[in-house]
Amino acid sequence: MSIKENHKLIREQPLSLSLSLSLSLMEPDSNSSKSEVAFERLPMIRVYKDGRVERLLGTDFVPPSTDPETGVSSKDVTIPVAAAATTATSEPSSHVISARLFLPKLTDSRKLPLLIYFHGGGFCISSPFTAIHHGYLNALVAEAKVVAVAVDHRKAPEHPIPVAYEDAWAAIQWAASHCDGDGPEAWLNEHADFGRVFLSGESSGEKMMISMYTYFSHMVLVACYSQLLFIYFHSGFI
Repeated sequence: MSIKENHKLIREQPLSLSLSLSLSLMEPDSNSSKSEVAFERLPMIRVYKDGRVERLLGTDFVPPSTDPETGVSSKDVTIPVAAAATTATSEPSSHVISARLFLPKLTDSRKLPLLIYFHGGGFCISSPFTAIHHGYLNALVAEAKVVAVAVDHRKAPEHPIPVAYEDAWAAIQWAASHCDGDGPEAWLNEHADFGRVFLSGESSGEKMMISMYTYFSHMVLVACYSQLLFIYFHSGFI
């Protein structure tokens, strides 16, 4: 399944039966439940009593490309996420999340700072693939001359917090796997300077960024993150 197809699936999909949401879900064969709203947070999301989730914003998809105005190139990648076992008898599972990489127009062979970006959207909508985030990152990467990894974390309510934070940490670890030049992604191997790494985010992404600082304060990741800086962005969303 392509990243675009996966992105479309999260617009409307049933909640997992394992989620303990206090939405008083009705039986799936009840016709009335298909249109009854259990919860909504306008203008972002609506959850129906049959478990269907309708996202009202942040569902558009802009394909990766080379931007004609800035010369910034982008492409999509997948990042594996290992999840811990949820019970004493269950086995750990694994998931794959998506990310979009941005590379500015290169004028020489010098390596560039690495920016890891977490988008906003209240943990429940949006992605790096929307027009607003794609355009913003094109402009930022062109102006700052950085290589960017924009993370598409899994969304609530299908994937409640702290899943988004686990995805953010997995993305940081994935990026760090390139510091010796032998990671799975050539752009990071060839162009990213792991002595200059920045985390940034806006709205809910800013909260994730701050939480990642807590992880870094208590865990040793890899020596290649010798300089890690945090950029604060905030908008009206939570």
